[in-house]
This record gives sequence, C-alpha cells and structure tokens, in this order.
Amino acid sequence: MPSPRCDSYYTATIHEESNYPQLAGDVTVDVVIVGGGFTGVATAVELAERGYRVAIVEANRIGWGASGRNGGQVTGSLSGEAAMRKQMRRTLGEAAEDFVWDLRWRGQRIIRERVDKYAIPCDLKQGHLQAAWKPSHMAALQADFEACQIRGMGEHVELLDASQVRDVVRTECYHGGLLNRYNLHLHPLNLCLGEARVAEKLGAKLFEHSPVTRIDHGPSPAVVTEHGPVRADRVLLAGNAYHRLERRRLGGRLFPASLGIVTTAPLGGLADAINPQDLAVYDCRFVLDYYRLTADGRLLFGGGANYSGKDSPDIAAELRPRLEATFPQLKGTPIDYAWQGMAGIVVNRIPMLGRLSDNVYYAQGYSGHGVATSHIVGEIMAKAMAGHMEEFDTFAACRHLKVPFGDALGNPLLAAGMWYYQLLERWR
Repeated sequence: MPSPRCDSYYTATIHEESNYPQLAGDVTVDVVIVGGGFTGVATAVELAERGYRVAIVEANRIGWGASGRNGGQVTGSLSGEAAMRKQMRRTLGEAAEDFVWDLRWRGQRIIRERVDKYAIPCDLKQGHLQAAWKPSHMAALQADFEACQIRGMGEHVELLDASQVRDVVRTECYHGGLLNRYNLHLHPLNLCLGEARVAEKLGAKLFEHSPVTRIDHGPSPAVVTEHGPVRADRVLLAGNAYHRLERRRLGGRLFPASLGIVTTAPLGGLADAINPQDLAVYDCRFVLDYYRLTADGRLLFGGGANYSGKDSPDIAAELRPRLEATFPQLKGTPIDYAWQGMAGIVVNRIPMLGRLSDNVYYAQGYSGHGVATSHIVGEIMAKAMAGHMEEFDTFAACRHLKVPFGDALGNPLLAAGMWYYQLLERWR
C-alpha cells in the first residue's frame, strides 16, 4: 500500500507536488527504472537528454524516501573514500587517485549545471564548513586543504583556526574548520521533483503509487506491477534502502539506518546571528551533527544515526539537546518539524553498482552521502545504458561483504561497528 509523504519541512514547502498516474496496462520503453528517488530521476534525465525512451516506476511518490528527507548538503566528502581508492587500484592502477578525486567534485558540478540549465527552484546556495570537533581533527582538514592546493581547487577552500571559525558560525564547539565555497546546500525534495518534471518534459514516462512486485529477467526484461508491466531493453533497480526486490542476490549487502532531522520555527534575526555566512555545516566525528539555514530562516539540524533499522521513538527529544549544545542562544526555540528517513548503508561504504543479469542493473548504497553521489551514479548508469561501461565496470569490480541472515545480523553488526568507532573517537 503506497504511503503518504512524511510530515517534514520539505513536504510543507514543496513548490509543485508530483501528480503522476498509476501504471495501468502494458508499457514499452528502452529503459525502465524502479525507484523515483535521486538515482532513478537523475538517470532518467541523463537518458532522456540522450534521446532514450525512459519510464520510472515508483511505489509511493517521487522523492518519497531518503531523497526527499535528507540534510540537503552537497559536499565533496565520499563515504568509503579510502576503501574506494584501495579497491579501484586493482582495475585503474595509479589512475584510481585521480578518479576518486574527480568523484569528490563531480556531483556539485552536475547539480549546479542542471539547476541552471532547467531553472529548477530548490533554494540552491553555496558554502560549507567541515568543522573540527577536537584539535586532533585538524590534521585531516589540513591534509585536505593541501590536496586542494595541489589539484587546482585552492581558490575554493580556506583553512580556519578556532577564532576564525567562530566568525563564520557562532558556536564554541569547534577547534577549526575547512571552509569550502564549491560545496552546495539546497532543498532536496524540490530538486528531486524539479528533475522529475525535467525528465517528463524530455519525454520520460513517470508512474507513482505503482509498487513493483517482481522483475522478469531474460532477453526482453520487464518490471511487473499489480496493474501491468513495463517492458524494456534494460532495467535499473534504484530503490536503495526501501526496496525489497531481488533479495536472493542483493540481500545482506545493504542495511537501513534511520537518520533524524528537526527544523525550528523561523529564527528572524537570530538566523544571521548564528550563521552569518549562511553555510551548511557538519563536524568531523564518526557520528556527526549537521545543519544549515533554510530559505525562510529556520535551523535545519540533524545528527546521529540509528543502526537498528527502526525509527527512533522521539527524534525531536533526541536532537534538541544537541541543537541547544551547539547554539545555546536557541534554547527553548520551538521545533516545528521532526522526521526520519532511511539511508542505505554498505559495510565498506563503497556505492554498489552492478548487474543482476545481462540487462538488469542496480545502483544503491551511498551511506549517508546520497545527494551528490546519486547524481554521479545517475551519470555513470546512463553512460552504461548507452554502452560506455568504463566507469560502471570500475565500481562493479569492487568487492562487497555479504552478511549472512541479512538485516537480522547486518544491522546489529553495523551498530556494534559504530559503537567501536565512537569508542576510538574518544582517543583521536
């Protein structure tokens, strides 16, 4: 049964709600995509721009899942970056370093260019701070800053000490930070809905409230819903944490983690007082806090992660102490919205791209970095569908751990792993 959108700030501020039909009858296209989040919609835009006939089949509404519930930060941090470089050296050799570095900046470029090209209203802003929670965090920020200088990105970044950080974010929490003017932040649900409208205008067919019950493999594959199939030359499964299709092959590799966000009432002049440069911010901890100002001057604040695979009982009660510890000047400020969404976590944090059969592909597992990564993956998957397999093959060659007994064992193992990293954090 399709579910309504969650009661979030993003849902309350949709520019234009989606209203696509339920699939009925027999549809034939070149590529059918299962899942109407960022991966599915971004791939559809890329393919439609190339002249392919595309259909998206979504169980609920476009952007219903994590694509429409996240923190809205588009940054150059890659989950699993070190593991990615290590594994990709097996196929790319020393070129792996350049390949991974390019990935760090590619999502921002794709999103910025698409928003500009199609005039998508999504509150797009530039500027981000990665903040050092402890003095020991500064070494990694210093190394990143130096890498940016060497690789021609120096004009976009500035290394700040503790006093300089307090000039850009009015909190006493941080010991320094890396200010990055290339990174972005935005209203993710409006971006996803805007890109869906672009795909439709380019000729794509979009279907909502159409849960897929199975995928038929073979020379002419199809995705099947209760009210009809979509037949295609190629299929892309882009459901991430919420889908339960093809569990025999994909089960035990991707695990849901619940991420919570709250949004305050409008802050008025306090918005500029706490964040005068209107930056998006996250800190350097393994389990971090992240926040930014909305277009109407609210503080949107997220933090922590619940690796049980279940929602937390009261996310506002959990996050208010962290919000007020960061900004004591907001103590007692009303919280107007509180919601949760499921991120798809991969054990080694490398996005999972692969094939289930010759013409049935999948893409999933961005481990909390999905806004930028999903757009990169959309470009890579569209190239693969068009026969340009090099980048897809690089990701597909990466090895991923399959946890026996699936979520029943995988989520407890993730929780134990994060407890271990939090313990290490105390000694960093």
